[in-house]
Amino acid sequence: MEITAASIASIQYTLTDDDGRIIDQSSEDRPLRYFHGAGNIIPGLEKALAGRQAGDALKVDVKPEEGYGVRNEGLVQDLPRDAFKGVDKVEPGMQFEARTERGPLLVTVVNVADDQVRIDGNHPLAGQTLHFDVKVLDVRESTDAEKQSGRAEQA
Repeated sequence: MEITAASIASIQYTLTDDDGRIIDQSSEDRPLRYFHGAGNIIPGLEKALAGRQAGDALKVDVKPEEGYGVRNEGLVQDLPRDAFKGVDKVEPGMQFEARTERGPLLVTVVNVADDQVRIDGNHPLAGQTLHFDVKVLDVRESTDAEKQSGRAEQA
């Protein structure tokens, strides 16, 4: 069976950056299982997997526009330290949910000074080309419950 809209695919993958460093990978005993066509994985990878079947192996380079987007420097801001009232220690790498006009946005603290905190609302992988090494393990039809939710049931 081929990976098509509303099918459930199970894949093993390794994701690396331009320097070949591993960013993420599925574990041997827990492949990534996803509902194809519902936007549950980044668009560039989903497009590359369409039409594949169990046993297929592929390498996919996903440009930022089809991954986590290009960096938007407008999402980097300096805030006064007192905007973090109630938080004893603010450190780089911490993440907070900010309220914006468009709804909640996950921001990461990138720098802390005495009176200011620099935050970044970009996804940590925004602006990067992503390199996937993928093996398709299984493809099946989705169940009615999966079609309703748009998500694969996890084993």
